Amino acid sequence: MKPIRIALTKGRLESKTIDMLERLGYDCTNARKKGRKLIMPIGSGEIEVVLAKAADVVTYVESGVCDMGVVGKDTIMEKGGTFYEVADLGFGKCKFALAVVKGKNLYEGYHNLTIASKYVNVAKNYFEQKSMDVDIVKIEGSVELAPVLGLADAIVDIVETGTTLKENGLVVAEEVCPVSARLIVNIASMKLRKKEIEDLIDKMENDVQKRRAKEA
Repeated sequence: MKPIRIALTKGRLESKTIDMLERLGYDCTNARKKGRKLIMPIGSGEIEVVLAKAADVVTYVESGVCDMGVVGKDTIMEKGGTFYEVADLGFGKCKFALAVVKGKNLYEGYHNLTIASKYVNVAKNYFEQKSMDVDIVKIEGSVELAPVLGLADAIVDIVETGTTLKENGLVVAEEVCPVSARLIVNIASMKLRKKEIEDLIDKMENDVQKRRAKEA
């Protein structure tokens, strides 16, 4: 039988997922010593991991070339897609936040706000929920520059510790929503390989519960 193929977001989420798979009893030597390989077997070959950028993880799962994927909620919110989001894996925690130059009153006056963000759809949806019309400017690099240079009134961005904001004279004005790693599953795979996939989901969810119990 062919292995269950799981797309992992390169970097910290990749590392945390490999840690989880090892706790579940899978031999992850190939992933630990991957070199430049992007596809490798895990365990006794019953799982195959594929390393990809976050947005591509969604694409691979949605298209069906991968059965499952681990990706941040931020990517899911921004990119969207057609798949099952089946579990919050409890790591990769951070948050979306609205940040402004320290001391600035964002809602003072009646002009249309200009918001800079890498996450255009997240920013747009947030202000739509507040029934506010805003102008969105997409920034690919260091979005903290936009309000400092006067390009935007505020930014919507991922915040983990807040250090980068502080060092650039910005503060969190509003918390938008929490973000963490999510397990996603291809719709057809869930039907065709239901037992295998649900068994793996159960194991992962049990691991999450054990970690939460330790943290409590």
